Amino acid sequence: MSRENSDISSEWNLRQRALSRWDNEGGAGPDGPDSDPARQTERIAIPDLTNAELVTLRVRVIALENLMISILATASDDQLRLAREMAGYISPRPGFTLHPLTIHAAAHMVDLVERANHFRDSE
Repeated sequence: MSRENSDISSEWNLRQRALSRWDNEGGAGPDGPDSDPARQTERIAIPDLTNAELVTLRVRVIALENLMISILATASDDQLRLAREMAGYISPRPGFTLHPLTIHAAAHMVDLVERANHFRDSE
């Protein structure tokens, strides 16, 4: 196997491993998180977030988006292509339908790459 084929195979394996963790939400069962009936009886009530907590989360998301844009602005063309491609992997579990939020998340990923391009052109 040539070095180029080996690199592509290695990248594909890494991508598949990352996506498999994403698909099962870090270890959830095939029917989604907490599919074990014994675990469902042990659920702890989670209080609603306060307005201050929601504002803090929003600020953190804005900061993370801007950090991602700065990282993507210096990424190679292959990395940008991969980021766009990863947006296509956002999908529901088998047997479930697309949700507007997942569609929006995929579009937002592509938007972040496009926003990063603005800073690439200015160099």
